[in-house]
Amino acid sequence: MLKKITTKNFRPFGRVIEYPAKGLKNKKTNLFCIVLTESQPRGWRIAYLVVRDKAIDKLERHPDTYESFEPVSGKTILYLARPGIPSKVESFILDKPVILNKGVWHGVVTLSNESEIKITENARVKSDFRNLPSR
Repeated sequence: MLKKITTKNFRPFGRVIEYPAKGLKNKKTNLFCIVLTESQPRGWRIAYLVVRDKAIDKLERHPDTYESFEPVSGKTILYLARPGIPSKVESFILDKPVILNKGVWHGVVTLSNESEIKITENARVKSDFRNLPSR
């Protein structure tokens, strides 16, 4: 079942990138908040992903870094599984920017001809891969 991203149902995987609701009442000034800071000085990188896959056969994870997925264009499905339960995959329509927790299994496909996603993560990324069962 494809799910819409909400703060509550996304919590096991990470967080939604959004401004806290209490600050939205002030309509007269610009608003700024830090969403995530990493205490270890590893450096960050920003990447741009063009998704053309219509199906996935494996998931990947990065045990040592948070990772943002910020939709730019197209319609994307984000497949996720918790670090300790890689066989229980959930799917979300990526219609808002999110941050994945360290170690969350993930994969993306497009529902459009292609989708574009901005990604932010540590400069050095360790990746693990897990094949999905054939259907």
